[in-house]
Amino acid sequence: MRLALRITLAAGLALGLAAPSFAAEGSYTRRPEKEVHFGFESPFGTYDRAALQRGFQVYKEVCAACHSLKRIAFRNLMDEGGPGFSQAQARALAAAVQVPAGPNEQGETHNEDGEPLTRPGILADYFPAPFANEQAARTANAGALPPDLSLMTKSRRHGHHYVYSLLTGYGEKPPADYHLAEGKHFNPWFEGWAIGMPAPLSNNGVTYADGTPATIEQQAHDVATFLAWAAEPKMEERKRMGFAVLIFLAAFAAILFLAYRKVWADAH
Repeated sequence: MRLALRITLAAGLALGLAAPSFAAEGSYTRRPEKEVHFGFESPFGTYDRAALQRGFQVYKEVCAACHSLKRIAFRNLMDEGGPGFSQAQARALAAAVQVPAGPNEQGETHNEDGEPLTRPGILADYFPAPFANEQAARTANAGALPPDLSLMTKSRRHGHHYVYSLLTGYGEKPPADYHLAEGKHFNPWFEGWAIGMPAPLSNNGVTYADGTPATIEQQAHDVATFLAWAAEPKMEERKRMGFAVLIFLAAFAAILFLAYRKVWADAH
């Protein structure tokens, strides 16, 4: 009896070692983030203004079709430490979109065709959502809800590296023993390896105003930088304040040391 049990356990162990590491699609762990340099990561690093403007262009022309950015207003585009757009540029970008107008003088919220009233955006407006509500978003995306990107890089470990890795992670073929559900796309940098979003970037998918070649890697790096700023727009201010505090503490420590030497000089 014991011999039969041992044989059964050994056979089970052998089968387990021969089986794939993950038995179910949902248990496939995503790959570690790709190693890529972002200048703002260092203690004294700052955002690259050109990269922020290019990243905004990628978001506006590619990502904004599905993903909202609820925490950013058009006025933030000209904030210190941000993309560095002028007031005229920010106004033009705001005026290029239509936002809900609200009730008119007659208290109407829709026109005679039943369409919501809209108006050109102003600096105080936040970036408009691509869909009227969650149900509309799910209907347009086969039941999936595209996440808001305002805090995407904060909600993930090494968030900007995650965004870059995900956006550049398409194109590989899945393993032979991996079942990819219909309507899903293979991306090993996404948890479970199956993502509903098709590859959003393509070489020269946008045309950069500064002439930078718009490779997939460049677009991914730029939009990851922009989303890092969107999640932490006061990063540069925080670093400057931290540096000033360190200088103050160092000076204060020096003063205390000199005072100590002065007070105890006659005691030795």
